[in-house]
Amino acid sequence: MEAKRNLWPELNYESLKDTLETVQLWTQIVGKIRMANTPWINHSWHVTLYLTSRGLTTGTIPFDQGSFQIDFDFISHELSITLSNGSSALINLQPGSISSFYAHLLRLLNEFGINTNIHAMPSEIAHAIPFDEDHKQRVYIKEEMHNYWQALLRIETAMVRFRAGFNGKSSRAQLFWGAFDLSLSVFSGRRAPQFVGSEPHMPEPVMQESYSHEQFGIGFWPGSKSHPTPLFYGSCYPTTEAFAKQAISPPEAFYSSEMGEFLLRYSDVQKSDEPETMLLDFFKSTYSAAANTGNWNEDLNCDLTPLEHFVRS
Repeated sequence: MEAKRNLWPELNYESLKDTLETVQLWTQIVGKIRMANTPWINHSWHVTLYLTSRGLTTGTIPFDQGSFQIDFDFISHELSITLSNGSSALINLQPGSISSFYAHLLRLLNEFGINTNIHAMPSEIAHAIPFDEDHKQRVYIKEEMHNYWQALLRIETAMVRFRAGFNGKSSRAQLFWGAFDLSLSVFSGRRAPQFVGSEPHMPEPVMQESYSHEQFGIGFWPGSKSHPTPLFYGSCYPTTEAFAKQAISPPEAFYSSEMGEFLLRYSDVQKSDEPETMLLDFFKSTYSAAANTGNWNEDLNCDLTPLEHFVRS
């Protein structure tokens, strides 16, 4: 019998980093446009981007003449603006400056009657340069971004399967362009102690509202100069000392005292014979660690297996 093909691409931070830095800044511009035109939703869920079968999307955004949407296409490598009145425009995704991308996108929106003013300073990035002043020539390697997006699609599938076993309030799998992580959060239903912490160019009240209720989060982060490897994480707020001491799986996972969360390297998952199974083990075991040490209600767990079998029969 032919071996099952592993569709999880290899990811190398050193090869990816310059392209991802460019795309993160592009998504920050697009995300801030969504934020400026969308009513505030708890935990800043109105600012995120969502995966599609071709890339990333804002979903529909309201404006006074209807709605519009901005999509990144990592197959044809274009950014598209589509309006509910039938108008549309394209921007090629290619190397260049952030300032030129920023000016081009805002000019197109203005031509469509979407007059959007956004704060031009990137969020959650130390030593950031305002979009309109960032004239550095940036890298965009199509093959690297296509591979990264393919990995995100497979990670999202595992996140959705994890979410299916939870009965309470939950986010969808969504990309936060501040830290540039794909994440999903579930909640105990109880308020949390006021959050104390900060991120560069992030208002304190926004951080406090984001962590206003007890939560457990899973996510995927591409890495950074100080941590140059793509990682999965499982974290909770508030965090107890007991959380770090819980037994989790798979054996390759570990607790980071520096980050205060459990981590699992993408490379370990990608090389596994069953990558999704391995990742689900990580999500489920870290959730159990948070729920057990945080005394979450067992009624939050659900088993939809009988219904799933019924629907597929």
